[in-house]
Amino acid sequence: MTRPLLNRRLAEFGTTIFAEMSALAARTGSINLGQGFPDTDGPEEIREAAVRALRDGRGNQYPPGPGVPELRTAVAEHQLKRYGLAYDPDTEVLITAGATEAIAASLLALLEPGDEVIALEPYYDSYAACIAMAGATRVPVTLRPHEGAYVLDLDELRAAVTDRTRLILLNTPHNPTGTVLTRTELTAIAELAVARDLLVVTDEVYEHLVFDDAAHLPIASLPGMRERTVTIGSAGKTFSFTGWKVGWITATPELTSAVRSAKQFLTYVSSGPFQYAVAEALRLPETYFDALRADLRAKRDLLSDGLERAGFAVYRPAGTYFVTTDIRPLGETDGFAFCRSLPERCGVVAIPNAVFYDHREEGAPFVRFAFCKRSDVLEQAVSRLQGL
Repeated sequence: MTRPLLNRRLAEFGTTIFAEMSALAARTGSINLGQGFPDTDGPEEIREAAVRALRDGRGNQYPPGPGVPELRTAVAEHQLKRYGLAYDPDTEVLITAGATEAIAASLLALLEPGDEVIALEPYYDSYAACIAMAGATRVPVTLRPHEGAYVLDLDELRAAVTDRTRLILLNTPHNPTGTVLTRTELTAIAELAVARDLLVVTDEVYEHLVFDDAAHLPIASLPGMRERTVTIGSAGKTFSFTGWKVGWITATPELTSAVRSAKQFLTYVSSGPFQYAVAEALRLPETYFDALRADLRAKRDLLSDGLERAGFAVYRPAGTYFVTTDIRPLGETDGFAFCRSLPERCGVVAIPNAVFYDHREEGAPFVRFAFCKRSDVLEQAVSRLQGL
């Protein structure tokens, strides 16, 4: 065969950096602060809810295509209680196989070849792959470090819009930088979307993981945005059950129907018994969410302080599971080389941020560490990193 086996739209992506670095962690016995998954399970009562659903025969066969009614209702209640956003659980909520499928289904449904998609760079690696699979073109707008945080240049965002722009792909709280977009920034994005008649797909899986004075604001709640926004949520990060792969979208009936048309040919349905458990999880008391934030804030500070002592420049995040660091104070400039050598040097695995950039040079000296681990594991990692 003279033609490559892999679809040329995917040829640039290869194996994800997460698979590579997790394999490196296993091979070297290193502490894996690369991939963003907790090393403890979520609430016992939610695990028991999944067991109860299994035993009761709920979800063991194909669940309804849009998701079980109990979870769709719980998602709608969550959006109304938290943000004042009213959605019809029957026509405006769709359950997906995690946020990753929600992203894929949304982009495959809403994009055509020739469309352009603006994404905030650095971005989660599946964004680029899904845009490519849809035959569209990604247009990165780069978040840049400024005074200890990453910021969006709104003029650069406006300049990126062309007559071919179909949608803006947002992520807030933002992975990997930990930025939480402000009301001012989101209002400017909303005004741009309305003025240029753009769709917005917004990945808000870290909505409950915000710290200090940061506050999560869904862009769908701003004027003119509900009718043009697909909002993506997920149970994995909020409840520490990432393996269950339960996500969702909320949107108008027209947008939800479009996304469902693509989703039905991906997994069709998934996570039957877990959907019932997540419905209960979304109704946990506020004390659960407060304790989650407090625990992760303490772990953020533990790791951030240790990284600073080890010589990194640290961008302390306002949200998510991740701390971004600058390795130049250590005399390093190549994040890929640094991360590939780090396990041998001190037994810790991290992720080079450059993999999340189209403009690789913008991300070259930055490295991401995950702090969603047990405190004793983070303390051990910090101790090892002092050897740098």
